[in-house]
Amino acid sequence: MKIGKIPNGVLKEIVLDKIKNNRKEILIRPKVGEDCCAVDFGNNVCVLSSDPITGAENEVGRLAVHISCNDVASCGAEPLGLLVTILVPPRATQSDLELVMSQISDTASSLNVDIIGGHTEVTSAVNRFVIITTAVGHALKDKLVSTSGAMVGDDIIITKYAGIEGTAIIAHDKEKELMDKIERDVLEKAKSLVKDISVVKEGIIAGRFGVNSMHDITEGGVLGAVWEVAEASEKGAVVYADKIPVMEETLKICNIFNIDPFRLISSGCMIITCKNGKDLVKELESNGIKATIIGQITEGNKKQLVLKDGYAEIDEPLSDELYKVVE
Repeated sequence: MKIGKIPNGVLKEIVLDKIKNNRKEILIRPKVGEDCCAVDFGNNVCVLSSDPITGAENEVGRLAVHISCNDVASCGAEPLGLLVTILVPPRATQSDLELVMSQISDTASSLNVDIIGGHTEVTSAVNRFVIITTAVGHALKDKLVSTSGAMVGDDIIITKYAGIEGTAIIAHDKEKELMDKIERDVLEKAKSLVKDISVVKEGIIAGRFGVNSMHDITEGGVLGAVWEVAEASEKGAVVYADKIPVMEETLKICNIFNIDPFRLISSGCMIITCKNGKDLVKELESNGIKATIIGQITEGNKKQLVLKDGYAEIDEPLSDELYKVVE
């Protein structure tokens, strides 16, 4: 099997289809494209999401906090607490563990999220730090948003820029290799993007605004996230390549490693769909968050990328472009 997320077809057949549903209190269940579950507690909903960090060596503590909190925010929920499991390779030192834990603690505090439990152990089962986080959040039931809620005619909005997480990971993990290939200020800007991978603010704003679907852009990049939203919602999508915002730093690094920025892991960016996209863009930008309409949700099941010279099908996301660079 290839490194990265299991292909969605395999995931559905051998994992999701084996899950039995017993409790009526579960409002959002496991499904291709859904990153969270939601549990009914009357007027309020408890939203949970769990994710590992496996594709990075540097800044893993910071990344681990953001990925799960981002997923909870994509339901329009405010993350409150975090369970953290840290698997430490035998070659690591106590100083290495202290650095990772400092990253986790500082990042959680910056989001007003408490560390509420977890587990830490040294194991030969891993050859670098593996961190699994489970975020717990809450929302009003009538404000709950899912990945699968996109409606025909919705505008597709992206916040920030495509590929920012992948750019930051590559800049940190391949810094020595990049030093002679791009300008120092470009490399430093790319490394600094690790500070921009939270979507909690935009998730809460969009949830209050009232949108049909949200999805944190992780493995598979922007095009993978669009595919997952459309697939989960049983709809089609059309996306315009020239409207997808990409930073200069990302383009330079992607060109060096011959990878596609549209299919590069992109935590820090969110896909949002709603009927009044221009109004939401204004609301987000008034709160200091860049937002861009990149396409629309359509009838049927075709998912297409509009290029200068025609169309390309948006296929099911496979192994992320990051794994061509960082193994």
